[in-house]
Formats: sequence, structure tokens, C-alpha cells
Amino acid sequence: MTITDQFRQARDRLVALREDYHRAREEFEWPRFEHFNFALDWFDAVAATPERADQNALVVVEQDGSSQRLTYREMSARSSQVANWMSSIGVRRGDRMILMLDNQVELWESMLAGIKLGVVLLPTTTMLGPKDLDERVTRGSVSWVLTNSGSVTKFADVPGDFSVIETGNLTQGAVPGRDHYSYEDSRAASETFTPEGPTPADETLLLYFTSGTTSRAKLVEHTHTSYPVGHLSTMYWIGLEPGDVHLNVASPGWAKHAWSNIFTPWIAEATVFIYNYSRFDAAALMKTMDAEGITSFCAPPTVWRMFIQADLSTLKTPPQKVVAAGEPLNPKVINRVREAWGVDIRDGFGQTETTVQIANTPEQKLEVGTVGRPLPGFDIVLVDPVSDEVVEGTGEGEVCIVTDPRPVGLMVQYKGDPAKNDEVFRNGVYHTGDIMSRDEGGNFTYVGRADDVFKASDYKLSPFELESVVIEHQAVAEAAVVPSPDPLRLAVPKAYVVLNAGHEPTAELAESILAHCRANLAPYARIRRLEFFDLPKTVSGKIRRVELRARERAFHGPEGELTDSSRGERTTTQGYGHEFSESDFPGLKNA
Repeated sequence: MTITDQFRQARDRLVALREDYHRAREEFEWPRFEHFNFALDWFDAVAATPERADQNALVVVEQDGSSQRLTYREMSARSSQVANWMSSIGVRRGDRMILMLDNQVELWESMLAGIKLGVVLLPTTTMLGPKDLDERVTRGSVSWVLTNSGSVTKFADVPGDFSVIETGNLTQGAVPGRDHYSYEDSRAASETFTPEGPTPADETLLLYFTSGTTSRAKLVEHTHTSYPVGHLSTMYWIGLEPGDVHLNVASPGWAKHAWSNIFTPWIAEATVFIYNYSRFDAAALMKTMDAEGITSFCAPPTVWRMFIQADLSTLKTPPQKVVAAGEPLNPKVINRVREAWGVDIRDGFGQTETTVQIANTPEQKLEVGTVGRPLPGFDIVLVDPVSDEVVEGTGEGEVCIVTDPRPVGLMVQYKGDPAKNDEVFRNGVYHTGDIMSRDEGGNFTYVGRADDVFKASDYKLSPFELESVVIEHQAVAEAAVVPSPDPLRLAVPKAYVVLNAGHEPTAELAESILAHCRANLAPYARIRRLEFFDLPKTVSGKIRRVELRARERAFHGPEGELTDSSRGERTTTQGYGHEFSESDFPGLKNA
């Protein structure tokens, strides 16, 4: 049996059992390969079948109605062209390449091309600036950067020994002193790609930077199987089948984009559908979904919360496979969508470090508010974060994955961080750092992070990293960043600030600090609120963020709206104890 046949057999078994959770849990076994290349052994093989050759593999629709559509056959050929051309300019197996692109066709072509060549890919959001890119180039040992004209100039002052590939027309003088190539030249290359040899299954394929609780972001290492094969679990959660048209609202550069816009739908032999927009418009999105026959839809709760502000009944043919991931879902949102579309939004839980581990799966009774149950291929236990003992039955603890046998959909390690690896891989399990409770039915409910990392608008943020920027302002002595409840984003970063001597807690100073943060943080990580306040501390001098979090919940209420008791405080109190918001300073938006 070929590698392709083995993978298809495992895939087909999960598709057949997508409505029988218990049998899927009992019968599924991860295919474990010695060699595997997703682009060659799977995508190209699918593209060669009469059933899929002329099916769209990717559809990208723009806000003005224009679109690009590539079939499986066309995507296979284009990715081979790109791989051959990259090889001709010196890209080699094991080279590390930053992919910093928008939702554009070249992103999917270059992902497949990189996989074919054996390049180590570092997907990166276009929101990052030179400072963040410097860290990625240095720690990632990057030798190639593939980006577009909108981002290429960011690399002009980034140190490192790397060459640049630019999509579209070359921006002259954008990266002085570096080899600078035009991606368009790849169109003259051969459409037939011949690999040097088989790809070892355990060879590194992906490196993702993700926030941690220290000053350095964690560098997550995935192989040619941990995501490309591991996302069989994600396919099972969504319920994707051959021929589906799947729309996932996610930004390139983050793991969730690879989850649901690359590997999962193509494992299922489905179509990846992208709708690009400058500003979210639920009515326009639903009109496009109807026109394109979307059968499966995934979005973070932030988008769902915006969605329910619109008239959901305008979507005439709602997708029957509807999921959310990234944050806990509000029952109000689930109920609104259920009433309008007759389907349940099914929550799922995973990390950059893993594929989907726990989820509400198709045709199973949905316990609103829960994340669901462990997926096929994952053995989950709860561990007491204090005693490190396994919590049996109902109860609360840290979600941990049993590593014997090791699930395919689990990262190799945090690259270059043996101390962190020792911490998370101990006692025969992988520690996720997330706390959940488990009920009598085996359903898990999310409680929070074991550390202080939090999510805002589906982006994971590290307080330490944000605080490091806040205290760079010359007036700031100390700072503590915590999530502040928000009705749309679930939470936004808020900084509690202690000033250096000689500075007064004024509105002008608050605006100056917020402007400083705006200039030095990526848009998704900006400090949105600020308060001058004496920080609560333990006897040993550690900041008690738990008290600040509680203060935020009391101040803003569970849904993020100001409570009646806090409304007067906000409008009358000045200086210490007064919350300043970005919206208080119109000049910040125009900066």
C-alpha cells in the first residue's frame, strides 16, 4: 500500500465515522509514516484523480467581486513551477523562509512549493514591524523572505543574511544590498517537479512564534506530519467531506490559518474559499456565501459577535457545518445562530502547539458553554496544577495530553528552549497551560489560562511582552497588563501604570503613553485602555494580576459594558483610578 493509500484510508475512516463519536474514538489510529510529503504524496495525488482534478482547490474573492480560482490540477502545476524556480535561485532543503503574505494566491502556491522542496516555513503576519521581524529573522535563522509590495520595505533595516522574494512588480530600492527576486519569474519554470528523494516524516516543516510568559516568544516546531497528518483531527471536528466549500475567517501568519485554510480542507478534498474585505460587513459576506455555495464556515467568536448584529435570515442557504475556535463562545451567540440558521456553532480547542484536541463534533448533543470531548487520536487528562496529580472523574485541572503513545498532531518541541520543554513535557504528558473543568458526561468547559497569557480578538498576548513596551516610556516606573472585558473583542489589553517621580497622572500623559504603545506594538497587541493605579503585590513583590483581573470584571461587567456603579467613576474621577481609553483621544486614530 502506498503512502497516499495509507493516508486516504485513515482519512476515509474518519469521514465515515464523523457522526459516530464513540466508534471513531475506539477505532481511529494515527497513520505513522517514515516518509511523508503533504504536497507530493497527498495534494498532487489528489490533483491527479478525475474526481478532483478540475474541482477548485482555492477560490479568492475580493470585496469588489473579482476573483481568482485555481483547480487542484492548476494548483499542483503552479506549486511545482514555484518549487522549480525557487530551486533555480538557490533555495535548498532545510533553508528557513519567512512567508509574510496576505490572503493572496501566492501564499498557497508557495506553501505547497516550500513543502515540495523541504523548506522550513515561518508563516508571519503582515502586521509585524521591523523590530518583531528582527527577532524572527535572528532566532529563526532565516535565509529567505517571501513577501509582497506592501511589506517588503519593512525588511530594509532588518539585519541578517537573507534574500528577498517579492510578489508583484519589484519595488526598486526596497531592500538595498540584498538579493531581490520577482516571484513572477516563477511562471516560466517547468510544471513538472522531481524531488531529490523522499521527505523524512520527522523533518522540520513549520516554525511558529507564539507568545509566552517570558520576554521571549516561544518558537513552536512542527514536522511534515504533525500538522499535515495531525489535522485529521481538525477535519473530524469540522465534519469536512470531499467536495465541501469551506470558508474560514483567519489572518495569514497564524497557526489557525494553516489549520483551516490549508491542511484541513485539502485533507478532506474540499475547496478553500477566501473572502477579502477591508472592513467586516456581515451582509456582504452572507451575500457572497450564498453566491458561492459555502457549506462549511469557521470563525472566531469575535466575528460571530459581529455577525449576530446583522439580520442572519438574509443568508438563504446557511452552511450546515459551523464551528468556532480561539475563545469561549457565549451562549447568546449560539442561540441566535441556532434560531436563524437551524444549526449549532460547535466549539473546538487546540493550540499552535497542537491540532484540535477537544471539540463538539457533528451530530452529537451540544452542551452549550462546553468545549466538547477529546477527539479521536488524543488521550486527555486533567492534572492538578499544584500537586501535578491526575484529576479523576469530574473536577477541574490543567488540560494535558498523554504522550505515550504520542499523538501525531503534537509539536516536536519549543525550538531552542530546553527548560520550557522540560516544563511542558513532564510526567508522561504535554501540559497545555489551559485550565478546564469536566462534567459527568465527559464534556470539558474552559476556565482560563494557568499563566497570565490572555486572548484579545482571537490573538494570544503575553502581558510580559506588552509591559516591556509600556515601561519604555520615560514617565512609567511599573506596569501590569491584564485583559479588560470588551463587548466585541471579548477582551482588550489594559495597562495599569505607576509613574516615575515628577510625573502627574493627567489625560495628556495617558495619551502620550498610549501613542508610544501604538507606535511600538503590532495593531492586534495595542494597549487599548490605561489606568494610573498602585499595583497590588505579594509579600515577595510579585504583581497580583488576579486582583487586577477581578477589578476589570467588576468595572466593566461580564459582557464588557461599564456597570452602573463604575459609570460615574469613569466620568468624574481624574488621575489615579480613572480609566483612559484610546477612544478618548481622537488624535491617536489620525496618527
